[in-house]
Amino acid sequence: MPNRRRKTAALTRREALKLGLAGAAGWALGWPAPRSLRAEEGDAGAGRATTPAKSVIQIWMWGGPSHLDTFDPKPHAGYDYCGPLDKDIPTSVEGIRFNAALPALAKCADKLAVIRSMTHGSNAHETASYITQTGRRPGRLVFPCAGAVVSLFKGYDHGYEGVAPPYVVLTTPQGRFSESGFLGPDYKPFATGSDPNRPRFEVEGIVAPGITDERQRSRRAMLLSLDTLGRAMSRSPAFEAFDRCQEKAYEMMFGEAKELFDLSREKDELRERYGRNTFGQSCLMARRLVEAKAPYVTINYKGWDTHKNHFQTMNRKLPEMDRGLSTLLGDLEERGLLDSTIVWWSGEFGRTPRVQWEPPWNGGRGHFCNCFSAVLAGGGFKGGRVVGASDETGENVIERPVHPRDLIRSIYHRLDIDPEGPLPNPRGLDVRVLPADQAGAESHGILTEIMP
Repeated sequence: MPNRRRKTAALTRREALKLGLAGAAGWALGWPAPRSLRAEEGDAGAGRATTPAKSVIQIWMWGGPSHLDTFDPKPHAGYDYCGPLDKDIPTSVEGIRFNAALPALAKCADKLAVIRSMTHGSNAHETASYITQTGRRPGRLVFPCAGAVVSLFKGYDHGYEGVAPPYVVLTTPQGRFSESGFLGPDYKPFATGSDPNRPRFEVEGIVAPGITDERQRSRRAMLLSLDTLGRAMSRSPAFEAFDRCQEKAYEMMFGEAKELFDLSREKDELRERYGRNTFGQSCLMARRLVEAKAPYVTINYKGWDTHKNHFQTMNRKLPEMDRGLSTLLGDLEERGLLDSTIVWWSGEFGRTPRVQWEPPWNGGRGHFCNCFSAVLAGGGFKGGRVVGASDETGENVIERPVHPRDLIRSIYHRLDIDPEGPLPNPRGLDVRVLPADQAGAESHGILTEIMP
């Protein structure tokens, strides 16, 4: 069982978020991990990493990206499907083509496993987000998302001693449903809140205009001097927990975590490579976090729910995504982190292949769950592969349908988390990490085509 001191630390950080002093983080409970997944002898991918992955960077495309505009182009489908984004380009892998709006990612295709046959059956944001991030259909219980599950199995009580919380979201929570589900608030993500692209003012110790570390400490001292109730109740267990909460909050403000979240420590040249925008700098921050051994980082990348003005929005968003994500992959590889870090790109669904030109949409794309794309890279997954296929207009899966449960099961396998194993929880529920496959089920199991 986890020791009491470690459990208390988890509680206090969660409480700190409620006070606006720090964020919540997921804490694992301390159950043994399953056996490692090994590459089979003679496998074509035997030269790649076969040891378990250590971290996940989830690029959450909030609102749902269009597969035709990104990794599954259909240039011959015509203007009603492609609009002005009607060109594709070859990639670094023969036979694989991406939309011409992604030239940098096209050069990284050898690192990417592109799944062109994702499907799940819900066009509602909330339900689709739940399905895509938990691998389950909605029911009586709210199950935890993949980030919370990884936090449970890879957090502090499994020996994690990183500076950052084990489950971080850049920069705001994804919403739509409770990420931690019945695991409880100990497993909610630490949401950083501030924009990593926002300029920081650092002149002789000043970290924000007019507020130095010394001034912050002086403010704290004043608050403590006014806390007569706290002094009177100092022996109360509830107040002791509150004090520990404050200590953890100030550790985040003045300790090693402060330096970890400070992008001014990176070279300007590298920051420019990522792109001086919220997404690009979030990608850089995610790399810093996994380099510091954080198990799970989500970049909540908003702006993809394009019912109107779709192509005007894509003219801004696609170059930004192309630059930030391609630089992240290259940076991880240069630092020897790509084989140990899974990069997962996906939204809750895709967007309608046929453009909605009629009013009031005037050139928009709606929600589309029937067929969409997801991408995996790193973590030992085989790059330069395409899984599944859509038809000539991208409206239907015609080969190898992949459900969110299959993708998440594959990620858990690479992290050495047993998808069929028990899911420990504070409520004592007898549940599995993922539901077992059953005869006739829609799920096809792990993605063997891209496993090492």
